Amino acid sequence: MSDELPKTAVEEPAEDDWGAALAEAAEDDLAAHAAAERILADPVPVAGPVEPTRVLNQAEIDSLLGFGNGAGGDDGGGSGMERVIARGLVSYERLPMLEIVFDRLVRILSTTLRNFTSDTVEVSIDEIQSLRFGDYLNSIPLPAMLSVFKAEEWDNYGLVVVDSALIYSVVDVLLGGRRGTSAMRIEGRPYTTIERTLVERLVNVVMNDLSEAFAPLSPVRFKFERLEVNPRFAMISRSSNAAVLVRLRIDMDSRGGELQLMLPYATLEPVRDLLLQQFMGEKFGRDSIWETHLAEELRQTGVALDVVLDEQTMALSDVLRLQVGDQILLNVGPGAPVRLRCGETSLFEGLVGRRNDRLAVRIENVLAREDASRGAEDLA
Repeated sequence: MSDELPKTAVEEPAEDDWGAALAEAAEDDLAAHAAAERILADPVPVAGPVEPTRVLNQAEIDSLLGFGNGAGGDDGGGSGMERVIARGLVSYERLPMLEIVFDRLVRILSTTLRNFTSDTVEVSIDEIQSLRFGDYLNSIPLPAMLSVFKAEEWDNYGLVVVDSALIYSVVDVLLGGRRGTSAMRIEGRPYTTIERTLVERLVNVVMNDLSEAFAPLSPVRFKFERLEVNPRFAMISRSSNAAVLVRLRIDMDSRGGELQLMLPYATLEPVRDLLLQQFMGEKFGRDSIWETHLAEELRQTGVALDVVLDEQTMALSDVLRLQVGDQILLNVGPGAPVRLRCGETSLFEGLVGRRNDRLAVRIENVLAREDASRGAEDLA
């Protein structure tokens, strides 16, 4: 009996402690699960009202990225991400004078190409658009010839692209091809030296006409630099830079092709203020009738002439002591020349005399601009 009682007394407290530990662990697990459920049910509050999150469906995602069948729509302006990217471009429509310059180029080029080819030539503008330079290089249809030119006064470059149809048409016309027949096209071969030389002559004609088209706005000379057949060697600007593209359609009877003129906006930056002008007409704002009228009215404007006999410098105290009857002696003798002034400008030298019982001045000498300004400084 004495041996079992202590054993029983030792085991009972151990079982009680183990049960209490299990119960406490179970309560902790229940509390943790309850806290997790509360967190999931009630998120952490934020400042302001929380709007429910809207999930885009697949059609809306395709429309945003421009992958849908209706991308571009009827407005032709693209959709989604294309519009976001295009927002960074500068539209050529913000430069009103640029359209007038290109319209003038078409008229001049039509006459020049008729003399150049001795054939009937019609030049028209197919499209004027703004795009990124890298996108344009990737869209050039090959084979083509890319001519790099430099605007010397603006210290920047431009690009003229002649497509294969126009190349073969020009070669056929200049080398005496029969009229009324389409030009023969041989694809898959490099351009010959004769073809490159004739295209270079065509580009020089376009450069001269482009310089003449810009002449009323700003004198500039476009100089041909080099001829390339690979767009990678015609990088005159960064791929992300904006540029303006003009597509010109050149038709010669049943032959013809397309000539594309690319001008980066960095090239047009020196004359940007002039291109922003509006309603200037073909003469770019110059009105000869108004100039003639203004010149006639200025010639009829009345001005006052002062005859200066002499000028002296006196102390203020001497001026204050002057009384009625005092005399001021002039430092000029009889017959000395006098100056005629308009305001502060000396214009003439003359002699004082009398005519018909009136004092008169006879002009003897017309003062030059330097003498007049020197005389005004001496008088001052």
